[in-house]
Amino acid sequence: MSEATTTDLYEVTMAMSYLREGMTGPATFSLFVRDLPPERGFLVAAGLESALDYLSGLRVGPEDVDAFASALHRHPRDLQPLLGLEFTGDVRAVPEGRIVLAGEPLLEVTAPLPQAQLVETYVLNQLSHQTAIASKAARCVLAAAGHPVVDFSLRRTHGPQAGLRAARLGAMAGFAGTSNVAAATALGIPAVGTMAHSYVEAFATEEEAFRAFARCHPGPVTLLVDTYDTEEGVRVAARVLRDLDRGPGSAVRLDSGDLAALAVRARSSLDSVGLPEVRVIASGGLDEYAVDDLVRSGAPIDTYAVGTRVGVSADAPYLDSAYKMVEYDGRPVMKLSSAKVTAPGPKQVFRRTAYADVIRLADEQSPGDGSPLLETVMRGGQRTGGRTTLDACRERLAADLAGLPPAARRIRNPVAPRATASEHLSALARRVRRHIDEQTSAPYARPASP
Repeated sequence: MSEATTTDLYEVTMAMSYLREGMTGPATFSLFVRDLPPERGFLVAAGLESALDYLSGLRVGPEDVDAFASALHRHPRDLQPLLGLEFTGDVRAVPEGRIVLAGEPLLEVTAPLPQAQLVETYVLNQLSHQTAIASKAARCVLAAAGHPVVDFSLRRTHGPQAGLRAARLGAMAGFAGTSNVAAATALGIPAVGTMAHSYVEAFATEEEAFRAFARCHPGPVTLLVDTYDTEEGVRVAARVLRDLDRGPGSAVRLDSGDLAALAVRARSSLDSVGLPEVRVIASGGLDEYAVDDLVRSGAPIDTYAVGTRVGVSADAPYLDSAYKMVEYDGRPVMKLSSAKVTAPGPKQVFRRTAYADVIRLADEQSPGDGSPLLETVMRGGQRTGGRTTLDACRERLAADLAGLPPAARRIRNPVAPRATASEHLSALARRVRRHIDEQTSAPYARPASP
């Protein structure tokens, strides 16, 4: 089987019906986030690269047809219309690393209806998960206020692939490294790490553990000092580093307790024995909230290692994202369900100063006072350019963050900017709504009298 089967069953049932009904005209679907999660002033677009990989490689093969048939308890011949289906459509999307707001399309797919429908689940999965993690990581970098942040999340992310994604998204946000060796190797980013408490416990004393670790690793080392008594651990680490002349580039890591107070005492202890160049690293359940508190307290912490809470976006682990049809075969469509109304027609977002964004119809004339966010990234099922690089993503995000209003950058109680709809888009929505109301309220036709 291929990744074509990584989809919800109702995508298959709908695609089958469309094919049997001859409904293969071009459909446009828009992927967006209805509302930002609590305590979010912005989102960072992410997941596009893996979505494009999926779309460009999509092809329903015989084994996929068999899998669909089995799931539907039908004979494989009934699913033959899906055999050979490939994605031949166009994609316009916000490049990874750009900041987006609620209601703004992250991506729009235009393709024959069965294709555009079948890909919904996978594309939603990739963009929703990765945008949530990238947004969390970006907030950690903001909270650290210039101090390096590193990724320690692999052991508790929701699977190894999620761990690889978290490392990449952290690097996109500006993290200085990752503990994930596979990710560091694949992405060309620094691998970072220290030792576990079990390593210290394996030796008779902390000092034996620290000296053995230093013997094995001739360069700068980071020593974990809170296995027993943290302050004594710092003193032992300082003695070992000084004796071995291993101060420059080395560090002590605090992983528990009152990190702010312990960092103050650790810094004082290191300085008192002539080791001002030895850094203090903090870890242990950190996220942007804890990092923000520590930075604001003035704690002398040089590097923040964030893990579980960031790798799973613990406080906001999902996005209220949607993938909705906005046009079929030239006819604009919209959903009118309570609290889930959608806007009709393909769209473009124009970024203006202070994030006074305007969502316009894709064929509207440029307003002249903003730059478009969505770019054509796939045409006829093929990428229009090469893969984006982490450097390019980092540059986009840094530039977008620089222009973001301070209230939206706040870690606590942020105020998110709100995009507005253009008059043309609003007018189209009114016309489509009126047409739907007329159709749904029309009396049922009665048979003519004989």
